[in-house]
Amino acid sequence: MAKGCLVVRAEVPDAADRPAFDDWYASDHLPWAIRVFGAQRGWRCWSKTDPSVHYAFYEFAELAQAQALAGSDKIKPLIADFDRVWGNRVSRGREILEIVQEVAS
Repeated sequence: MAKGCLVVRAEVPDAADRPAFDDWYASDHLPWAIRVFGAQRGWRCWSKTDPSVHYAFYEFAELAQAQALAGSDKIKPLIADFDRVWGNRVSRGREILEIVQEVAS
């Protein structure tokens, strides 16, 4: 059975918003989302290609778990909270990825 990831790509265009966004995502949003989603683990990244782009990854043992989140009641409170805190200052999109290969060193 294939593992899956939910990836959230956020664009934080105003550099002045980035420290607050970083703190909020690290201390509030990511831990809450991992609990609510039942993800195995989560991690975040800032793009070094485009410093305004932030990625959050949520890993699941089964692809179907990630797919079930789209439009589910589980994700709605997290979306509402994101919108309440960031409004139209931060845009975002979501993708579901199927992990097709893992290679350990």
